[in-house]
Amino acid sequence: MAVQPSGPRRAEVLAALSLAIDLGLGQPMEHMLRSALIATRLAERLGLDEHQRGTTFYATLVAWIGCHADSHELAAWFGDDIAFRSATYRVDWAGWPFLRLLATHAGRDRAPVAQAMLAVAFLTKARGRLAELIHSHCTSAGRLADRLGLGAEVGTALAGTFERWDGSGLPTGARGDGLPIEVRVVHLAEVAEVYLRRGGVPAAVAMAEARSGTHFDPAVVKAFAGGAGEILGGLLDDDVWTAALEQAPDRDRTLTDTELDDLLTAIGDFADLKCPFALGHSRGVAALAAEAARGSGMSEVDVRLVRRAGLVHDLGRMGVPNSIWEKPGPLSEAEWERVRLHPYLTGRILRRVKGLEQVAVIAAAHHERLDGSGYPLGAAGAALAPHARLLAAADVYHALREPRPHRPARDAVDAAEILRQHARESRLDAHAVEAVLLAAGHARRRPSHPAGLTGREVEVLRLLAGGATNREIARTLSISEKTVRNHVEHIYAKAGVSNRTGAGLFALEHGISGLPGR
Repeated sequence: MAVQPSGPRRAEVLAALSLAIDLGLGQPMEHMLRSALIATRLAERLGLDEHQRGTTFYATLVAWIGCHADSHELAAWFGDDIAFRSATYRVDWAGWPFLRLLATHAGRDRAPVAQAMLAVAFLTKARGRLAELIHSHCTSAGRLADRLGLGAEVGTALAGTFERWDGSGLPTGARGDGLPIEVRVVHLAEVAEVYLRRGGVPAAVAMAEARSGTHFDPAVVKAFAGGAGEILGGLLDDDVWTAALEQAPDRDRTLTDTELDDLLTAIGDFADLKCPFALGHSRGVAALAAEAARGSGMSEVDVRLVRRAGLVHDLGRMGVPNSIWEKPGPLSEAEWERVRLHPYLTGRILRRVKGLEQVAVIAAAHHERLDGSGYPLGAAGAALAPHARLLAAADVYHALREPRPHRPARDAVDAAEILRQHARESRLDAHAVEAVLLAAGHARRRPSHPAGLTGREVEVLRLLAGGATNREIARTLSISEKTVRNHVEHIYAKAGVSNRTGAGLFALEHGISGLPGR
């Protein structure tokens, strides 16, 4: 008998991805979800069939999935890529208002003379520059949509993200009925959501009518304006997450383990696209952390949990501009505050998905440190589960082996020594560090156990913390109960505790609690 899928719902995972897209657009979370709800309501009013409404829903939900692929280029021209994308919603992408927007943002992070020179350089060939960026966007969007299993119709719709009804868009200049109806609906719905938040229904309708015949299909505008109260009603007050997911064509479809792994891998690749130096980072960290978990004796269930957290640990990276990620010099305190926020954003996004709560907790803790010096929470000791400790060590090691704008890549020997120094300073868990280094191909070192415990005492402590009696410990380790009592006395003395409860807390704080294989 076939095993039925029991994982998270596919629609929820994709909805979570849309929250990360929101961050990169400089919009509040649920912007794309609310836009998808507007789009499906508008599609229904236009008489689109069920299949077309489903295509419209997902084409809107991930309409800007490719935009982060050009973050590096946008940062080079405009500084803060997120601020620039946010500003583009203020004007129609045509005529002097748009050119003025480009001119005022080009080189905004530079001195006045350099800013002026860059603005002139960009505007001299503005359409060509934009075409390059849009080509990067569309190519990435199509590939990611295919990886997400969204189908050919959604991929076709995404290719028309920058096209316009009057044919003045890019990359092909498609016009009128040459644009799929789903695309025409997406165009209006996504911009209307922003104007709805900023000025209510009248502002959204006024914007749509002002762009009728240029940006938008007049027939779509007419349907929108005629039913705006119904289409936009309650969107600023309702539970948008729930309401939007009820419109998903596959809202009841749950994922198998393999499907979920594939989807999280694609999402990790999406996150890495934001910065050229990060390509392959999420996959690499996930593989290293999973192998370290397996080498540490974790069960395959826990190994998979660590791997999944590794795949999506940097999803919150979308909320930090590339002008910060790619800064070659020291960061200011304000810039550091934004960097410190990204693990929190990762956790906030993933916690929305039922079935990914544990993944969210582990992924959000990848920059926490054993001594409390990490971020975003400053969690320490027993607050950090073994899974999170392994992921933190794997992330540090893999990042050290990659080049960064402020430093070259470290060789394997240097990276290993830096990791071990972190362990000696109690920033990273020593056992997690050795497990990661072993998984990375470094020779095993004799482990340095906390408080001078011997290897056998650590074995006894692990069983003790797991609730085993002296007799059970003796049977498990094939030693006498008297020997166990001696080991327990030594453990109490070295750990500075006087009972099993204290020993258990000590084990938690040092990541050596629980039965082997759990």
